[in-house]
Formats: sequence, C-alpha cells, structure tokens
Amino acid sequence: MTKTIHPITHPLNASVRVPGSKSLTNRALLMAALAEGKTTLRNALFSDDSDYFAKALQNLGFEVELNPERKEIGVRGLGGNIPATSAELFIGNSGTTARFLTAFLTLGKGEYSIDGEPRMRERPIGDLLAALRKLGAKLEANNNCPPVNITASGLSGGKTEIAGNISSQYLSALLMIAPYSQSPVEIEVSTALSSKPYIDMTISIMRDFGVDVERDQYQRFRIQPARYLPVSNYSIESDASAASYFFAAPAICGGTARVENISRGSVQGDINFLDILREMGCEIKEIDTAIEVTGNANLRGIDVDMRDIPDTAQTLSAIAPFASSPTRIRGIASARVKETDRVSAVCTELARLGITVEEYDDGMKIYPCENIQPATIRTYNDHRMAMAFSLIGLRVEGVQIENPACVSKTFPNFFDVLEELRM
Repeated sequence: MTKTIHPITHPLNASVRVPGSKSLTNRALLMAALAEGKTTLRNALFSDDSDYFAKALQNLGFEVELNPERKEIGVRGLGGNIPATSAELFIGNSGTTARFLTAFLTLGKGEYSIDGEPRMRERPIGDLLAALRKLGAKLEANNNCPPVNITASGLSGGKTEIAGNISSQYLSALLMIAPYSQSPVEIEVSTALSSKPYIDMTISIMRDFGVDVERDQYQRFRIQPARYLPVSNYSIESDASAASYFFAAPAICGGTARVENISRGSVQGDINFLDILREMGCEIKEIDTAIEVTGNANLRGIDVDMRDIPDTAQTLSAIAPFASSPTRIRGIASARVKETDRVSAVCTELARLGITVEEYDDGMKIYPCENIQPATIRTYNDHRMAMAFSLIGLRVEGVQIENPACVSKTFPNFFDVLEELRM
C-alpha cells in the first residue's frame, strides 16, 4: 500500500495540533506505576508505542484506565510493587518500552520476558543489561538484543556505569528506577553523552513526581532511595518531534504554520529544531501557547551537529534539498540503531528522488536539487521516514509513501493533520 502526497500550490496559512509527547507519556507511565496511588495523564499519547507500554503495565497486574477520546490515561501505582510474578511481554518495535520495562521489571519478584518484532531483536540493549547487573539484577539476552529474560528480586543499588553514545534511554531507564533500589545509586557515564536534552527531561519529570537527582553535569548522577508521589492531573505537552514536521513545512512551501499547545520553554529537546530553522532563514514567533514558523524564499543550507536532537535529523534532510547551499548533518551515529539505520535509509531515499547526498559514519551532506524526481519512498517500517519524506511531496509532484500506516507508532493521524495544511 502506498499514499500519494499532493503538492500544496499556495503559501501556508494553517494551524495544527499534534499528539502528546511519546517521551513524556512513557516516562510518566513508568513513574505513575511506581508511585503509591492514582495518577491521571492528560493529553497523553495514544499510539503503538504508548499502547505497548500501557498494555504491558496491565499485563503486569496494574490498574490502567485508557480513554482515547479524552486523551487520558489513569494509572494506580502500587508503591514500587509489581503484582505479577511472571509475564511474557511483547513490545513491538518500541525502543523506549523495551529499555524502560527492562529496568522497571528488575524491581519485581519473579520471572519476566520482553520480546518484540524482528527489528527489535536487532536493536542493542547489552549496555543497559550490564549496568543493571552491577546494581544486583539478573538478566539475560540473545546477542545483547531482545528477547530479554529477567529473574527479578529487587535491586541492591550501588555504583554502575553506562555508555552515553548508543542511546540516552539507557541512562533514563536507570535514573527512573534508581529511587527504588535498596541503597543509593551512583551512575557514571563512560563516554560522551548523546541526546542530553532527553536526560534533562527525565530528571525534570522525576522532580514532578517528587524525586530529585544529584548530578555532576552529564558525567555522574546520584539517586537516594525515595518514592514517587502520584500526580492527580499530569499534563503532557504536545510532541516536539511530531511538531518538527509542521515547523518544517513553511520552509518548503512558504507561508506560515502554527503548532498549538507547545512552547519554547518545553522540556523536550527537539524544540531546539526551531533554532535550525531560524539559522536557515525562517522566522519563529511564540504566541500564547503556540509557535508560528514562517518560511523564507531564500532558504540557506547549514552545517549542524544534531547529536542532541537526532530524531529531527530526518526532518532536516527533507528541507535540505530546497536550500540554496549544501547542508551537512553531523553527530547522529546513534540514529543507525533506531527503528532502521536512519542514516543509510535517508541517503538511499534521497538518492531515489535524484538528490545528491554523501553518507558519513555520523551523518550526511545533502546538496540542493532543482529537479527532484517522482519516486515511491521506502519507509523501512520507520514512522519518521514516512513523516519526513511526506514533506518533500508537499512541493514535488509524484512522491508516494510506502507503508504509510507505520506512522501509527507515534502519530496515528499524521496524514489527516498534514491535510490541514491545505486549508
């Protein structure tokens, strides 16, 4: 199945709203389950990724109320107790669910397993397992990838270390479960840390649920034994990664697009994608609880390190061919172990459109292209490939997206919202 994206032939003048943040929703779900009492998440994300996490909690015996119409999730936490003493959990290709649940389940008492789709069985998790073992956990995995088998009896705590250049979700997972260890936890980051804003986000949400983290920049973190407090009404911001596609649209089509329910003060690091658009020549305005982006006919190419916001690199790759000079994207080697090898996939699909691109270990260089060719874009079952390359179709005739349903991972109604740009 494919979806044809039809060009928009007029400057944009649109206002859209994107779903709640996946990163915030899944972190809040974990902390709500560990707290003692009822937490209600407002504007929660309802997508494949969040559904896998919520349903895993239900399978573990937690009371989880899902209300998709109201965008609300209610979770009754049990003060660090996990009701089920055994469970086999399937988590699709949700990396956050795999990593967060792996850490979370070490706090239980019993035998648990986590498995997913074939691609998930290729995504590394060995560093997280090694770090958890140093805190007293017993875990096994095939070739350091799921399925993961956990023999849980709680965590003793102590000192551990984790690499920071593979996935920041490893460190986030350790931070979130550390308060429930029997003794204080100290985590040392053994390499340079990618995606630093995601760690800031994790610590911010932990604070919202009543737990503080001592830190030495991004090198060392200390967490004392503590308990999360339930939050009766926890509001989830709109997803900044999802918003990036609509921030980017005016750079390609001209005119102005407004994204509701998000601000420059967001705890989500991907809000900084706006700085890239400004550097390329776009105008950014914050109005009330919304952000407006206005395009510039003289879009400039840039040289940018995106190691802290790798999930928006595909968005930039869709804008780059329309710039007046080449764009060099650096620092995204971690993107090679996402839903697909995103560096290779982006370069392959840009070339399919007739765009000149050079691939590097940590990124790519994309050249301007005045005659982009019609093509059917492979998505590799990666939601961000589908969403990013749809942007090119807003300007170029003949762009089709293969397997458009893959956007259900984080943004099920993406194509409906994309259509709102035509109004």
